[in-house]
Amino acid sequence: MINKIKKNDKVIIISGKNKGKIGKVYKIISKSKVFIKGLNLFKKHQKPIPSINQIGGIFKKENYIHISNIIKFDKYHNKLNKKKLTLNKKY
Repeated sequence: MINKIKKNDKVIIISGKNKGKIGKVYKIISKSKVFIKGLNLFKKHQKPIPSINQIGGIFKKENYIHISNIIKFDKYHNKLNKKKLTLNKKY
């Protein structure tokens, strides 16, 4: 599979709890997981650590989304980019 999604690309989520939302990719890890700014948030419960002056509480963090659950968004035509990739086969 050819990965056409890069950092700072505008993408739309096609499955999951954030289906239909548009965001910008800001980090890619292991060629199959991406972080999208402001989407796929979860709550992290953090205990206070007084030795390093870290406060505790409930914080919102972004979780990764698998690359198969997103599609590149065409900013020029304001629509999805659903071009299919074909492999050149020699017969």
